[in-house]
Amino acid sequence: MSLPQTEKTPTPSVVIAKMNPPSAAPKNVIFKKTTPDKSIAVYTGKRDFIDHVTHTDLVDGVLVLDTGYIKDRKVYCRLLCSFRYGREDVDVCGLKFRRDLYETTLQVYPPPSGEKPKPQTKLQERLVKKFGDKAYPFHFQFPDYLPCSITLQLGPNEIDKCCGVDFQISAFCAKTLNIDMKISKRSSVFMVIRKMQYAPDKPIFQPVAKITRQFLMSDKPLHLEASLNKEIFYHGEPVEVSVEVINHSTKTVKKIKVTADQIISVVLYSHDKYIQNVAEEEMDEQVTPGSTLKKIYTLYPIIANNREKHGMALDGKIRDQDTNLASTTILKEGIDHEVWGILVSYRVKVKLVVSGMLGDVLFSDVAVELPFLLMQPKPLSESL
Repeated sequence: MSLPQTEKTPTPSVVIAKMNPPSAAPKNVIFKKTTPDKSIAVYTGKRDFIDHVTHTDLVDGVLVLDTGYIKDRKVYCRLLCSFRYGREDVDVCGLKFRRDLYETTLQVYPPPSGEKPKPQTKLQERLVKKFGDKAYPFHFQFPDYLPCSITLQLGPNEIDKCCGVDFQISAFCAKTLNIDMKISKRSSVFMVIRKMQYAPDKPIFQPVAKITRQFLMSDKPLHLEASLNKEIFYHGEPVEVSVEVINHSTKTVKKIKVTADQIISVVLYSHDKYIQNVAEEEMDEQVTPGSTLKKIYTLYPIIANNREKHGMALDGKIRDQDTNLASTTILKEGIDHEVWGILVSYRVKVKLVVSGMLGDVLFSDVAVELPFLLMQPKPLSESL
C-alpha cells in the first residue's frame, strides 16, 4: 500500500480538547461473543491488554460450550496477530496483502490428556463457578517481540481496513487441527482485542534544542533555542513550545513556523518513512537585526484536527469506537524493530524563515527538532 506524502493544505479550524484526568479502570466488566450456532461462547474480562515493556498482560478467558451439540468434535482457541498492508478483498496472483506475525492454537475441549491444568485467574474462577462444567478456561501469553495495535486512517471513500496491526482471539470446532481443515463459520467466533502501551511512570528528560547559524556577509550569528515543558504528553494535552531567538546577524527573521509531526516508519515489508503534520502554528513575526524574541507557542496534536488526513497512524480500535493518534512506540531493548511492522514517533519542529542575500527574493531556513512522547495515561487502578 502506498501512502501519500504530506502536502501543504490550508490549516483547518482548530479544535481545542479538554484534557480529562486518567480514568479508573472499569471493574466487573465481562465481554462475550457467541458462534452463530450457539455452540461456543467466548468470555473475557477485558479487550485491552497492556504491554509494560518488561512484560505483557496475560490473555485469559473462558469458553462456555454446548458439548451436546459439539459431540465428537474438538474445540480450539487461537491467538492471532496480523499485519495488514492492503485491502483484504484484493488477491494478486493468489497472494493476499496480509502477513500473520504470530499464531498459537490450543485445544480446549476435550482437555488434552496428561496435561496439567494451569492455575485459574480470579476472572476464570468466577466464570467457572457461574457456568460449572460447561466452562473451559484458556490462557495466552504474548511473546515480547509483538507490536501494539495500530491502524492507518482511511480516506473518505475507503470502507475496509487497509494497513495496520491487529489482534484477535478465535474459537472454533473441528475434527482435527491441520493445514487442510475447513472451519465452519457457524461454529467459529472471532473477538478483536488490542495490545497497548501506557506512558512511562517517570519522564526521561526535558527536550531542549539549540542552533547557532552564521550567515555569509554577516559578522555575528543568529541563535535559536527551543524547549518543551516536559517529554511525555497524554492524548488531548496541549504541547507548549518555548522559543527564544537572539538575532545578532544582519538578517531579518520573516516568519516562525512551529509544527508537531507524526513520523511513521513501516519496517516490515519496506523501510518507508512518512511524516504527517498533526499540529501547526505559523506566524509572520519579524525579528530584526539586533533584537530578541521570547515566546511560548501552543500546539494541539489531537485526532479531532486530523480526521481528514489519509494515512495518519491511529491507535488500534474496536468496531466503531473513537480512538486517538497512534501512541509513541516504546521498544524493549534487544527487540528486532522489523518485527513490529509500524513504528510511530513524534517531534516538534521549530523553523525560522530568514531573509537571504537578495532580501525578500531568496530565503534560508534555520530549524531545530524536539522529540516527545504522545501516549495514554495509566488508569488510576494501574498506578496504585
